[in-house]
Amino acid sequence: METDRNLYDTVDALMQEGKGILAADESDATAGKRLSIAGLLNTLENRRAFRELMLTAPALEDSISGVILFDSTIRDTTSMGLPFADLIAARGIIPGIKVDRGTVPVEKFQGETVTEGLDGLTARLKDYYDLGARFTKWRAAFTVVPKPSDEVILMNATMLARYAAMSQAAGLVPIVEPEVLYEGEHSLEEAQEVTEKVLAWTGDLLERYRVDLRGCILKTSMVLAGKSAEMSSPEDVADATMRTLHIAVPHSLGGVVFLSGGQEAKQATRNMQAIAKLGKEPWRISTSYSRALEEPMLKAWAGKEEHAEDAQNVLVHRARMNGLAQKGIYNESQDL
Repeated sequence: METDRNLYDTVDALMQEGKGILAADESDATAGKRLSIAGLLNTLENRRAFRELMLTAPALEDSISGVILFDSTIRDTTSMGLPFADLIAARGIIPGIKVDRGTVPVEKFQGETVTEGLDGLTARLKDYYDLGARFTKWRAAFTVVPKPSDEVILMNATMLARYAAMSQAAGLVPIVEPEVLYEGEHSLEEAQEVTEKVLAWTGDLLERYRVDLRGCILKTSMVLAGKSAEMSSPEDVADATMRTLHIAVPHSLGGVVFLSGGQEAKQATRNMQAIAKLGKEPWRISTSYSRALEEPMLKAWAGKEEHAEDAQNVLVHRARMNGLAQKGIYNESQDL
């Protein structure tokens, strides 16, 4: 079928060797937190300047295959009036869109959340396709301690599967993101246990809801000891992560991309390098980072026009380092 072929072509383009997906899909509120790094207020003009700075960076397309946008961004334009989705597509980068509407607490399950956004999704997907998007993303979130309940894992996995099926029906590649949160003091082993269960249940529900796995990408956390615990070595992260994927993730998925999830920029690059060197088969594996790409750029920019070029160079450099890591040829001595 033509729709299937289009989905596969989009997956192939997103999972190109040496390239990653830029997750620029922070909400307007979260964009405000990013802007504070540059010493800027959260205004429409500053959000536009931040996104324009990223998406006009020279040679970004050499290391970035796709960009995930937020609803307000895909409807916005550059300062010259060019829609951001058109700007991205003209550079050979595929525009994508975050379609969930965030997490809300689950009654009777203290501390656990479910992601909302299925209501009206079919119409929104058509709208996003018409605006230029060719892939989508939906995120669920799970803590390691306390462990997520079976009921809430099932609830979120079902939502992810239903979203993925709806996305494919609209001609859009779904990126399914069941994030296991980095925050906390948990051990590497505890993170692996939770990640394995979450991914296994997600994969099972995707198959039950007849999602075409070849036309679907999994966005997952690396298996890490908690951010407040002793940092895991890249080798331990790679070993635990790949063992988890081999146990829990269907081999027929179109690709697997890792989120940075609060890791420091170089930490995320080192961990990707270790995973690549360990061996990525049978999947195509890459990165889909947000903070690990954006924060170094924002610090270099500091909201000053005279720093804009340097800030863009920092962004492109980090994307290139991650691309080298994806191929297993990153050399930290050449990093900034």
